[in-house]
Amino acid sequence: MTRYNAPFEIHVHGQVVLRPDVVFEAIQDALKPLWKYAGARSLSDAAGSSYEDEPGIKFDPTEHILQMCWTVSGDDDFRQVLDEICMNLNELAQTGAAIEVTFYDAEFDEEDDETDEESRDDFLMLFVGPDPAAIMQVQRDLLIQDVINMMERHFDGAELGGVVAEIDKLFSQRFDDLVNSLQLGKPPRGSGGGGHGGGRKPRHLH
Repeated sequence: MTRYNAPFEIHVHGQVVLRPDVVFEAIQDALKPLWKYAGARSLSDAAGSSYEDEPGIKFDPTEHILQMCWTVSGDDDFRQVLDEICMNLNELAQTGAAIEVTFYDAEFDEEDDETDEESRDDFLMLFVGPDPAAIMQVQRDLLIQDVINMMERHFDGAELGGVVAEIDKLFSQRFDDLVNSLQLGKPPRGSGGGGHGGGRKPRHLH
């Protein structure tokens, strides 16, 4: 369904590794707030993005991966949909994963020199996972990647071991707090993950 005069184009981008037992019907149910928001009757009807050159929402049953590169027109009420989706995907996720959501101001024109208005663009980084520790592992990996990318402009990568160690200490303390309060197991330390930054983002986040 096309939302006329919608103030935003909303782009959802992420890859979630699902449990091996998850089937399409479970994904369709988990993403129901998403495809209902788009005015569709099923996930299949809504899987295509507003832009033909975006893959949309796809499920790979062999690799058990949910891939999202999908745009819909909408308003700030879409944030409520995101809360529901994240809770639902937590039940299906095999590992922690990050989901990028970008709100593009559909009424903003960068080339319009006659207005001093600023874009209402917004960017959210959401996390899903089977438990809080798995989610925090993804957060840790993303933060380290961001910090390294920034600091490598000034320092050699080999010099940044101490910085990574300090970040690990912060997350280890948070892991310990979780273990003490919820009896969760610590996730292993790792590296990797995608970065994110500020500024007006291009529509595609590939």
